[in-house]
Amino acid sequence: MPLRSVARSTPILLVSLALVVAALVAACGQDNPEVTASPGSSTSSPDETGTAGEAGFPVSVTGDNGEVTLETQPERIVSLSPTATEMLFAIEADGAVVAVDDNSNFPPAAPVTDLSGFTPNLEAIAAYDPDLVVLSTDTGDVVAGLEAIGIAVLQLDAVEDLDGTYRQIEVLGAATGHVGDAAEVVAEMRSDIDELVATVPDREVPLTYYHELDDLLFTVTSSTFIGEMYALAGLENIADATAADGDDYPQLASEYVVAQDPDLIFLADTKCCGQSADTLMARPGWGQLRALRDGGVHELDDDVASRWGPRVVDFLGVIVEATAMVPAR
Repeated sequence: MPLRSVARSTPILLVSLALVVAALVAACGQDNPEVTASPGSSTSSPDETGTAGEAGFPVSVTGDNGEVTLETQPERIVSLSPTATEMLFAIEADGAVVAVDDNSNFPPAAPVTDLSGFTPNLEAIAAYDPDLVVLSTDTGDVVAGLEAIGIAVLQLDAVEDLDGTYRQIEVLGAATGHVGDAAEVVAEMRSDIDELVATVPDREVPLTYYHELDDLLFTVTSSTFIGEMYALAGLENIADATAADGDDYPQLASEYVVAQDPDLIFLADTKCCGQSADTLMARPGWGQLRALRDGGVHELDDDVASRWGPRVVDFLGVIVEATAMVPAR
């Protein structure tokens, strides 16, 4: 997937950079992050407060940068990944988070700085004296640079599916001493998603959809974590038939979208590119689409729709609600 101009805002950069890296990692067959035990390490159960004490360390976890050993529970964490930031707060490890990157805009309490996950500055990161840095892409060999000065780094690339999200939350729980909290978050997510899926009506003919990443008509296939959300709601992706092998973020032709006439259109470019039902109506030929005619255009929060953290439940909720509004054909 080609990278668009840096002038485009955060959500599209997150998708175009972080998700492309994930696709490359997957193509190389890299293992998903997991918790592993190293000699003398412990993955003991959390205490009654929901966090493992110092007795739970050292621990070793495996990220996309390999095995990472933490001798003691991190007390100063820097997150250069908006998704990791959301995960850290969800598992109640936020008390140790001293700085997050300039795109980590959720939750509101996150200590946002001018640190960049896309153009990381080694000295600026080290100035926060972190004992753990979490990131989603190794831009400029920042991982090696931080490790060279003795800072532990955990790289958690964009995932391909929900199982990858669950694993990353569990890895962060082990790495931060919040094993119990992480398990609770995962259990709640699983339960909420099961409840949402159970409400999806059975249809003889599946509804079709188009998910727009930006106004250049880049989209996703069902082989992405975004596509999995739609599949859970019983929707059929019009992009699947167009994607070349390994291209999970294809660019569609406007004429193709019009010819497919999807039942539903989801816009994940409302913030980055100012897209809406009104702007779609102005595109040549789009005014005749049933999604526009019947109120089937849904304007998403770009961030919620592009991050693979705990708010995927909210994303699925929007999809399920939109699906329920379409009469059976």
